[in-house]
Amino acid sequence: MLFRLLILFVTVPLVELVLLLQIAEVTGVGATLLLVLLTGIAGWWLAKREGLIAWQKFQQALQQGRVPGKEIQDGLMIVFAAALLLTPGLLTDVVGFTLLLPVGRDLLRKLIFERFLRSNVTTQFRSRTFYSSTSFGSSRGAYQPTNLDDSDVIDGKVAQRSE
Repeated sequence: MLFRLLILFVTVPLVELVLLLQIAEVTGVGATLLLVLLTGIAGWWLAKREGLIAWQKFQQALQQGRVPGKEIQDGLMIVFAAALLLTPGLLTDVVGFTLLLPVGRDLLRKLIFERFLRSNVTTQFRSRTFYSSTSFGSSRGAYQPTNLDDSDVIDGKVAQRSE
């Protein structure tokens, strides 16, 4: 994983530099700088707009009493897209703009979900039942404490409150 990140952090800036130099060779340095500046401004505006929309949807989900999973994912992707748009370069701008669009976020969400399903990830839950004693009797579960003596016992009463 660390090696992949190293390759990513070395390769992406080199590709961006080569792309910018090739575009500057064709269109000129001024036009290339203007293009980088305009994509930055457009990205800032779009990130702000999409971020506000995501925030409103997040609040709506909470008001409706449902878990805002999709809204949180959208917010994280918008933050990531904004970070990409702050990075000078055209390749990162294309990826950033793609993530700012709802269609791009839905596509990425679908790809991640499918990859997660293909990875055959299994989740295992464990549960232990402890010894309990009530006025209705006592029960012992799978877990049985060992080496109990009187110092481990606390006397008390259980009171039930009705509200």
